[in-house]
Amino acid sequence: MAHKSLGPGLDGILVVDKPIGPSSHDIVGLVRRLATTKRVGHGGTLDPFASGVLPLFLGRGTRVVEFHFGDRKAYRATVCFGASSSTDDLEGEQTPAEGPPPDRSAVEAALPGLTGTISQRPPIYSAIKVGGRRAYAMARAGETVTLKEREVTIHELGLIAWDDTDPARPIVILDVVCSAGTYIRSLARDLGEGVGSAAYLGALRRTAAGPFIAEAAISLDRIREAAADGPDGIVSLLLPIDAGLERFPDVDLTLDEMAAVARGQFVRPAAGFAAGAERYRLRAPDGSLAAIATDAGTGRLAPDKVLVTPAAPIGA
Repeated sequence: MAHKSLGPGLDGILVVDKPIGPSSHDIVGLVRRLATTKRVGHGGTLDPFASGVLPLFLGRGTRVVEFHFGDRKAYRATVCFGASSSTDDLEGEQTPAEGPPPDRSAVEAALPGLTGTISQRPPIYSAIKVGGRRAYAMARAGETVTLKEREVTIHELGLIAWDDTDPARPIVILDVVCSAGTYIRSLARDLGEGVGSAAYLGALRRTAAGPFIAEAAISLDRIREAAADGPDGIVSLLLPIDAGLERFPDVDLTLDEMAAVARGQFVRPAAGFAAGAERYRLRAPDGSLAAIATDAGTGRLAPDKVLVTPAAPIGA
């Protein structure tokens, strides 16, 4: 008898092209309503003023969100010079810079110093907790907020366009590829300080979150249209649960091995596997994903995320 997937509903990854305005939480709430499921998680918050790639994990897909937390991110960022912002972005209270505005050559010369592994101070208006309280709540209450610097990696930082139509307030557009946890608002602020001026983030679009790219992201209008006749319409928009996890080698299971995995038991696959991988994708005989597993040593695999349930007894 076939093994059943865990629970009803839609299972997979929905790569949303988030518009400017709603929060990531708003997008999750909308998809929960359209898909009629509470099992929706996201792979990295975008601020309301930002747009772009927001991967959502539906149904059994929520089981693999943790494997994407460390994914690299890519952004197109608009940085405005000539003023600082209390929030390090366009939504904060601005203060004119004391120093002269930079020219393009000065900005280009400053970029290598912000590339590679760097120490970054998060914005005080962030969701980081200090003594159990959110930093942004403390800042809004007028309290002094001191956040520790954290190590992040800027893999790529390139100047795409320069606009000095207003000489006192030049604007630069940057392409950024960075590690998870990087604050682009902080990068804008630090770039302004690095050229003897001040700067804030004027616009931000996430162009990639790990393997999920903007070109393949789906607009909210298209998602609403697909769900107009019911949640099943969203199925055609979903990527498989293990999309983006190609770094985990596939291991084929026999029916008996899949039955053991469904019960959470270790297995010694007859097909064998190469030891030493971070995780493995265990495949049912029909090719579907049965589980994510770890190497338990001595030729055995330990199910970590089980995505099938034991078959019901005949007559049940």
